Amino acid sequence: MAYVDDEAGVLACFPLMHQLRPQLASPEEFVARWRRQVAAGYRLLALWQGGRPVALAGFRLQDNLVHGVHFYVDDLVTDEAARSGGYGHLLMDRLKDEARALGCAKLVLDTPLTNVLGHRFYYRNGLLASALRFNIPLA
Repeated sequence: MAYVDDEAGVLACFPLMHQLRPQLASPEEFVARWRRQVAAGYRLLALWQGGRPVALAGFRLQDNLVHGVHFYVDDLVTDEAARSGGYGHLLMDRLKDEARALGCAKLVLDTPLTNVLGHRFYYRNGLLASALRFNIPLA
């Protein structure tokens, strides 16, 4: 497992991130957005096998009045062809360790209500559903 800290690594992660974020139009868009988010503290962590990522997480530290300083997971995906292989669990354990090492008392992530398989994975990994997030498109 390793941090992805350069453009070549980010490009290698695009096919996997695209499984989670199909709205990403191109590898170039992914790199541009990664650069902007890195400036705000975003990090990518990937579990590699055979020279390609099989599981990937994007995260950052956040501070708000609801959670205080917490470890926010923006993106979490295991390759569709590698699911149920334990990779997601390994990645989640590493994320929890990273959060503890940074002094966070809480790891937080959002997931769509329709992501029932993801919900089961999160429950198995000790996460509990504690809120609903509401939004409205403004464009």
